[in-house]
Amino acid sequence: MTIRKTSCLVMLAFGVTSASRPEPPPSATVRTPQFENDAVRVWKTSIAPGQPLTMHRHENGRVIVALTSGTLRIVKESGESRTVTWQKGNAYWLPADPPGERHGDLNEGTTPLEVMVVELKPGGPSSVGNGPARGR
Repeated sequence: MTIRKTSCLVMLAFGVTSASRPEPPPSATVRTPQFENDAVRVWKTSIAPGQPLTMHRHENGRVIVALTSGTLRIVKESGESRTVTWQKGNAYWLPADPPGERHGDLNEGTTPLEVMVVELKPGGPSSVGNGPARGR
């Protein structure tokens, strides 16, 4: 076998092996847009342990779907805080923040906390037609 063919086979084998490995957990907080239309905005957030999200606010209510279990401390600018514990696979409702109020989030666990956020847009259509039909 030639060196060129051997090199190609080694690269192919390495590519297949590395593709099957799970990605390592993020060492920093990451927000990744997933989908957006007139009715919703969806993003995935991975919050690394001990890594706070900067102060921000949510103008609209949203559904949180926990992709991993974890504990999050939500700290308002006023210093008031509350702790939430989310279980993998469960969905949670968070209303819009009151006007002028911002908060930061801190993962208090030892592993990354990953959630999918589905934010409802005000005045969005009640059905969009992109996706499975809803059960009645």
